[in-house]
Amino acid sequence: MIGDVEAVIFDLDGVLCFTDNYHFLAWREVAESLSIKIDDSFKDRIRGISRMDSLEILLGPESGKFSDAEKQEIADRKNALYRKMLETMGPDDKAAGAEELLENLRKRGLKLAVGSSSRNTGMILDRIGLDGWFDAVADGTMVSASKPDPEVFLKAASLLGTALSRSAVVEDAYMGIEAAVRGGFIPIAIGNDAARHPGALYRVSCLSELIPILCP
Repeated sequence: MIGDVEAVIFDLDGVLCFTDNYHFLAWREVAESLSIKIDDSFKDRIRGISRMDSLEILLGPESGKFSDAEKQEIADRKNALYRKMLETMGPDDKAAGAEELLENLRKRGLKLAVGSSSRNTGMILDRIGLDGWFDAVADGTMVSASKPDPEVFLKAASLLGTALSRSAVVEDAYMGIEAAVRGGFIPIAIGNDAARHPGALYRVSCLSELIPILCP
């Protein structure tokens, strides 16, 4: 267990909720319009990275054929499709054990934040009913660099006013753990992708397993 942690920063997608399939379906529709084929492996390739970086992966060697304005239009079209799908989300879509964990962390007096590269973070938190739990939310509207750059976690810690070495980051993506390591945070991996990173201090499979680690 961690005895000196004073804050916990959560990634959103894959940690507090699961929207991977919505992302994939929206990107697939965009890809089909561009005569590009993607399969399920695309989900893992874009896990934890920004929309524009995901677009570059989608376009691959064809990227140079598109202007910056055209790329922005494609990214905006994907986001519109994605946001339309998010309208179907509700409280049942939050990760199992999320509220129990957050309640235990609150009782311990820890500060809580979300650090996500998603520009839809506020909308998603509202849809799943977790918007009132956090002292700070840092998202893609506040940063310019995507993971593995630690900028979004640094922003969250700054908003909380907490020391990096006493702030735990909970991430489901390898690149997210890399960002936490680079930023000097306490890196906690949830799920298989993040657990592959050798820098993860703890590895769990679900949120409930964090209670004995973070709430001694």
